[in-house]
Amino acid sequence: MISSQNKLPLTIRLCGPRGFCAGVDRAIQIVVLALKKYGAPVYVRHEIVHNRFVVEGLRSRGAVFIEELEEIPSGHKSRPVVFSAHGVPKSVPEDAEARELFYLDATCPLVSKVHKQAMRHNRQGRHVLLIGHAGHPEVIGTMGQLPDGAVTLVESEQHAATIVPVNTKELGFVTQTTLSVEDTAGIIRILSERFPQMHAPSAESICYATTNRQEAVKQAAPGADLFLIVGAPNSSNSMRLVEVAERAGAKRALLVQRANEIPWDEIADIALIGLSAGASAPEVLVDEIIDAFRQRFDVTVDLAITADETEEFPVMRDLRDTELTTADMAFVNGAG
Repeated sequence: MISSQNKLPLTIRLCGPRGFCAGVDRAIQIVVLALKKYGAPVYVRHEIVHNRFVVEGLRSRGAVFIEELEEIPSGHKSRPVVFSAHGVPKSVPEDAEARELFYLDATCPLVSKVHKQAMRHNRQGRHVLLIGHAGHPEVIGTMGQLPDGAVTLVESEQHAATIVPVNTKELGFVTQTTLSVEDTAGIIRILSERFPQMHAPSAESICYATTNRQEAVKQAAPGADLFLIVGAPNSSNSMRLVEVAERAGAKRALLVQRANEIPWDEIADIALIGLSAGASAPEVLVDEIIDAFRQRFDVTVDLAITADETEEFPVMRDLRDTELTTADMAFVNGAG
């Protein structure tokens, strides 16, 4: 421990909004409510959100995480199974029904909106271009709303410049909700130039939380010696925040899951750091990192707030009659 007299001054520029969004809050709440109402185990297909701390916290309460429905024991058909916030292909609830499973769909409503936009394009006879990252659960879920061959994935500007869709005259696009706003705009610009008749979705696909967190990081990054993003390596929105921080002027940007991942021996000579968190990272981890800096530096926290988020997404009716304790709500809200 460094004595207070020997601590160097450090300013932490703390971004807002940061951390949990309404879709993540709703998904975690669904699992906690299901455990309260139906007891353990509650099965969860895929990580409910991409954060190890959250997953382990739910596991300790009785959630069992699986990748495929076939992993649920035959004697547990009556146990609830929750689909993650990222969304699932249509084949998954169909499989659940065929297996006579009781399922709760925690897909973020904004992801569901993208599904509907893609299906609308398809109904109107358009081939769908999906801008996103191959292999991401959200992309798999969106592509799985339509028949095979009805969607073409576009991952980059280079891909947009060379792709040859089956039908170049009747096209519509949607995007993954957690992409870089700037990167996506570049891809759309190229596609629009190549296919001027391409139809946009009826509403913006990139979600408000992604946009707000990126805008806050852009404002906070200039002049930062280091920018830390709290999040998981498999979290798309968290990884995009690292890229945004670097582009916006931070000398260095890093993704960390916990305070023990910070390279303390490499950052002794810093005066200003930026700090934000991806939409699936709980606030308790942000507090942990600030406390770790306070142990080593004389810290001043400056708030960099660019928006006030008031969105709330209600859980399904089946769970609305179940009450959560104060401790439950602290966990759901990322505070513990």
